[in-house]
Amino acid sequence: MKPTSSPVDIIPTSLLLNVFDEVGPWLVKLINLSLKSGTVPGYFKHALVNPILKKPNLDPGQPINYRPISKLPFMSKMMEKVVAKQLTSIMEDNDLYDKYQSGFRSIHSTETALVKVSSDVMMAADSGRYTVLTLLDLTSAFDTVDHNTLIHRLKSEMGFSGAVLQWFASYINGRTFNVAFNDVMSNVSTLSCGVPQGSVLGPVLFLLYLMPLGRLIRGFKNVSYHFYADDIQLYCSFNDSEFHFLPEFLDCISCIKNWFSSNYLQINPNKTETLIIAPDKNSLGDLGSSVKSSIRNLGVVFNQSMSLEGHCRQLTKNCFYHLRNISKVRHLLSKPDLELVIHAFISSRIDYCNSVFTCFNKSTLCKLQMVQNAAARLLTGTSRTSHITPILSS
Repeated sequence: MKPTSSPVDIIPTSLLLNVFDEVGPWLVKLINLSLKSGTVPGYFKHALVNPILKKPNLDPGQPINYRPISKLPFMSKMMEKVVAKQLTSIMEDNDLYDKYQSGFRSIHSTETALVKVSSDVMMAADSGRYTVLTLLDLTSAFDTVDHNTLIHRLKSEMGFSGAVLQWFASYINGRTFNVAFNDVMSNVSTLSCGVPQGSVLGPVLFLLYLMPLGRLIRGFKNVSYHFYADDIQLYCSFNDSEFHFLPEFLDCISCIKNWFSSNYLQINPNKTETLIIAPDKNSLGDLGSSVKSSIRNLGVVFNQSMSLEGHCRQLTKNCFYHLRNISKVRHLLSKPDLELVIHAFISSRIDYCNSVFTCFNKSTLCKLQMVQNAAARLLTGTSRTSHITPILSS
């Protein structure tokens, strides 16, 4: 586990790890007692929330510009890790995950989600079919999960009962938090809904909460989908004789909105985007206002030609921006630290979801090569006139 710490920790995480050989057996006893009794200690259910500005240039006087960072006791995360490993093992062994859910799963990622969707869209285009791709974004999805509905999911979808179901009910209910900001502490408040932010188990429980949604979408045979946690990609492909698929696509979105409403979730219309790889004569009803020439899908920019040229332009622009900033502090860093910074700000961006770059042409790839060359020259301190191949090799 990542050794996180919280101001509510009774024992600092660093000290706990140093004396773990002595206190470990007692923690095992504590966790087993909690699981057998179906009760989660109240101390494990209290979080301290620190608001931080989303971006340095935002107005600090506007609460909407802050991101709440919830910090739970490290020992509570240890117990959650034990439960999460068993819960995910049950779901994997019994094939309970939604087939098209890539969030918070082993060997799944934003990259696997994007490869699946982009591959389907491009194969449809290769066969002369048109595609409508809509990205649905939820408003504070993790924070509005209804506790009674979630417990019902655990009972009906997972078959939990007895002490197991009682433990999850105890874990979900009765949670508290207070906010610390500028050395000021708020009063303690209760959380009446939502899965715990900053927890190990919360994301897995959210996937369980969404399980019926996949079955709903699969009821529309001409609509495809892919989830990444609360990010939903819906798409429909058709040819000239299949324009009747579009009303079915719109009906599917309408049913999804109704399902969200009945499950205390809400679509954010301002962040819902649609990309049309189809003739202009198509009517998209309420989706017309969300149509864009390009959309940002899990961090990758898609356009109507699926060439990803817009993504490459944005990617190279961001990388060169960071390279200029890194060059200004280069003399303050040792070579290992400089290498670490370059990999963090440049290599990670180039590597992100690079499996979808198979559609790049030679000129587009050259732009990314220019970024990599510039990063290598900055790291090695060589001039632009030096031959790049030995620099890259070193």
